[in-house]
This record gives sequence, structure tokens and C-alpha cells, in this order.
Amino acid sequence: MAGLSRYTPAESMEIAKAELARLRKAGYRIVGGHSAVKICHWTKSVLRGGKNCYKGWYGIRSHRCLQMTPALQYCNMMCIFCWRHHTINRVRGVGEEWDRPEEMLDSLIQEQRQLLSGFKGNPAVDKHLFQEAMEPQHVAISLDGEPTIYPHLADLIRLIKNKGMTTFLVTNGSNPKRLGDLVDQDAEPTNLYISLYGPDPGTHREICRPLIPNSWERLMRSLEVMREFQKSVKVIRLIMINGYTIRDPEKYAELIRIAEPDFIECKGYMHVGESQRRMRREAMPSLDEIRPFAMRLAEALRYEYLAEDRPSRISLIANPSSPHYNMLRVRVSGLGAGL
Repeated sequence: MAGLSRYTPAESMEIAKAELARLRKAGYRIVGGHSAVKICHWTKSVLRGGKNCYKGWYGIRSHRCLQMTPALQYCNMMCIFCWRHHTINRVRGVGEEWDRPEEMLDSLIQEQRQLLSGFKGNPAVDKHLFQEAMEPQHVAISLDGEPTIYPHLADLIRLIKNKGMTTFLVTNGSNPKRLGDLVDQDAEPTNLYISLYGPDPGTHREICRPLIPNSWERLMRSLEVMREFQKSVKVIRLIMINGYTIRDPEKYAELIRIAEPDFIECKGYMHVGESQRRMRREAMPSLDEIRPFAMRLAEALRYEYLAEDRPSRISLIANPSSPHYNMLRVRVSGLGAGL
């Protein structure tokens, strides 16, 4: 990864300084050299008496969720649908200094509390929910960048779990070795997500614009590694984009069989953030456009079309043989989600 940027470390540092004000204005709070936290829309929603995130399917209560990244601004892809801002230097070089998890986690929690402090005096906010929010229980490692670039990811996940919190890891599958390390080092996250951005190498390259060689081959290896996870809820996420990815469910099924996931999420692209500079609004599908594809995919895999969430434009497909199937089915039924 070290030779991928054309810019010197000094130039990269200036870019980082220029980004700092923009990130803070967007609601990010930076901790150390490369980690950050940002309050999620659904966290605010629950505090104000509104809807929980669709991740409630997995037992996550949005007002107690800490959305963070250990690899702020560092990613090995420049996906066209990504709502984040793509800086010039997207790939962090090998050999640079990385903060330790012990230096990051407590500070991230404190920054979360500071960001939420303004809700305390809001008459629309339930005081009990606010007090609960001050003690986060779930850590979503998914805010920005590719988290498997962070070399101490296993230590971070173990630290979070030792504090009695759940972990929710989302990866683009570009680093199968680091995923394997999570298994070998007893650091499996509570939920493991691998994103699939297309059913074939050509679509993958068009959508992801990878900055590393062999990204498709690495992704295929990560799907194989996913089978080794025994303690995590394993989820494959498909990004549904009109004109790009809502096609060939049988090809997706071939890839998904490699991973043997518990669940599949067919998640609609959202025309928000920086993606608006790269994509047309028409690329954002409705749930009604996603559902027929998801049902065909479920049929091809002999999975069950289990639930959907209209605000997030997402269809959930479940593997009936998963050890997590019955628990999630009961939870989905209790939430009133589904057909």
C-alpha cells in the first residue's frame, strides 16, 4: 500500500489539516491521529422519540450506539456511491505510527457524550433515554474509511467486548488476512459485515475504483474467510444502485454461497453527501425496486425473504439454517418489521 499515493507525507499532512475544519463542521470529532466519532441520524431519532435504526433487527438500540472509525479518511477504494469526502491521499502507508486502542476508546466515548450533551435540556428528549445514551453499549466500526487497514483491529474489538459492549464491523473485504487474524486472535465482532458491490469483477472495478491490486481476488478470499467465523452474526451487504447492481441475482448467489452468511441485506444506495457529485438521483432505488431482486436472490439461495425497512430502503434475507435465524425472526416480528 505504501507506494500508492503520489504525494509526500508533508503534503498529506497539509491535506489532513485542511480537512479538519470540514470534518468538524460535518459533526465529526477526531481522536488522536486517525480515529473519529459522529452521532448517527438514528441515535438522534430515538432520543427524540422517533424510529430506531433497522439494525434493531440484530438487537442494536440506536441511542446507545457509538458510530466510530479507527481509520478516518483512509480507504483503499474510491467507491462512486460513497457519501464520504474522498481526499487525495486515501491509502495510509505501511510503517506509519498508529494509535493504540487503549488510547482511543475512552476518548471516543467522551467525545460521544460531549456531542450528545445538548440533548439533555431538550424537552422532546426522554431523560431516561438520554441517561442510557451516556453509556453506549454498541460500537459500530463503520463510520469512514476501511477499518481493516487499522493494524490493531483485533485488540480494539477485544477491548470493546471486555467493556461489555457489542461490536459491529463493516468491511469491503479487501484485507482477508486481517479478517483471519480476528478469528485466530479470538476477536470476532458481534456482527461481521462484508459488502459486495457487484456480481462480477468488471462491475466491482467500476463501482469501487480500487486503489490496490487484486481487490476482487482479495474479496473472494474474504468470502472464504467469513465461513471461519463461528461467534459472529455474519451478514453480506449488497449495495443496490439503479443502472449498476440491481441485476443478475444468480451471479450474486454464487458468490454468497462461498461465504455461507446468516443474513443478506439488499441495501439501496442513498443520494446523499458527496455521492451527489458522482451519481444521479435516479441511481437511488426505491424499496419497491429492490424487493423483486431480493426475492429472486432469496429463491436462488433457498433463503427466506424475512423483513424490510422502507426508510432505509433495505430488504433482509435470512438463511433458515443459521443458528441466529430463530432469534432474529422473533425480534423482527416483535419490531413489526417485514411484509
